[in-house]
Amino acid sequence: MPNVSMKINGKAVSGEVEGRTLLVDFLREGQRLTGTHVGCDTSQCGACVVLVDGRSVKSCTMLAVQAEGTDVTTIEGLANGDDLHPMQEAFRENHGLQCGFCTPGMIMSAVDLAKNNPDPSEDEIRDWLEGNICRCTGYHNIVKSIKAGAEAMRG
Repeated sequence: MPNVSMKINGKAVSGEVEGRTLLVDFLREGQRLTGTHVGCDTSQCGACVVLVDGRSVKSCTMLAVQAEGTDVTTIEGLANGDDLHPMQEAFRENHGLQCGFCTPGMIMSAVDLAKNNPDPSEDEIRDWLEGNICRCTGYHNIVKSIKAGAEAMRG
């Protein structure tokens, strides 16, 4: 079995994996980082989004061996101790969640959007979130949260 090494949330990790092990499974089962959710098994929902070298990726579509040598950030790696990341804080303040299942993937996607587009319009936010599904909220507060989070990120 191949060995895989990467940085996850700033920490160097490695492990032996089967060649077919998905990154989401390596994170959840191998590293016990369960904030990255598995929602659909078909790469439709976006609950498994993480940042790989700063770019949002559905971790259910990437093999762990493909992440060799990369820098992976999960929802657990966004906060700085007790200080939430500005996007996490915006979701909290604007109630951009209901059941919370989709929230980690939404936040990780939103962080990537805000890094690439510091002042996204509502239409740009909705277009960016096309690959993320929320079954509870109707997206209004999620869009509001991302707008506020992007504003906080640009300082």
